[in-house]
Amino acid sequence: MQYRVRVWDAPTRWFHWLLTAGVIALVVTAQIGGSAMEWHFRLGYAILSLLFFRGIWGLVGGHWSRFRTFLFHPSQIIRYLVGRDEQRQWVGHNPLGALSTFTLLGLLMLQAVSGLFSDDEIAASGPLTAFVSSDWVSTATYYHKDIGQYLLMALVALHVAAILAYFLKKRENLLKPMITGDKTLPFPAPASSDRARDRIKAAVIFGCCAALVVGALNWIS
Repeated sequence: MQYRVRVWDAPTRWFHWLLTAGVIALVVTAQIGGSAMEWHFRLGYAILSLLFFRGIWGLVGGHWSRFRTFLFHPSQIIRYLVGRDEQRQWVGHNPLGALSTFTLLGLLMLQAVSGLFSDDEIAASGPLTAFVSSDWVSTATYYHKDIGQYLLMALVALHVAAILAYFLKKRENLLKPMITGDKTLPFPAPASSDRARDRIKAAVIFGCCAALVVGALNWIS
């Protein structure tokens, strides 16, 4: 018997695709430079709001969106990497996917925060540069421009490669559930709540996160 289970609630899916679009736009605006840097900063603030939202949604969101459902012990990750748990079908993130997710979220947060303290010494400077020493600004700028962005690009490339590998090797489409929200499983599993009130709750949370970011920036300036 096959069971169709709502795994990824709509707010998680929206977060995923908005984050994807935002990161691509950030890379493009950074490469263009000049007047595009104004949009680069705006996109950075939007990404920061999304990350704050995901942190909260990881605590109060749908069942499989909550961090506790994909917190794995290091030994579980190692067993998966060496192929001892490969045949098991996971409902939400598998151990490798969970590791990739947490790493990506952490690097994105570090990239966003370092951008707030960065200064290209030409025309663009982060809103928090005036509050720290020049050494901190230099360190943040170096990480943001010469380390962080390339770490993120490498991780995104690995993420895409993993999706392709799962599809070609295991015939498992990892993108489809992130579009439809559902997975077809050979066993019953709890579904993520994805009702209208959940989506309204998510919109309120994101609105509060965005207001916090914008309010803090206005207060600083």
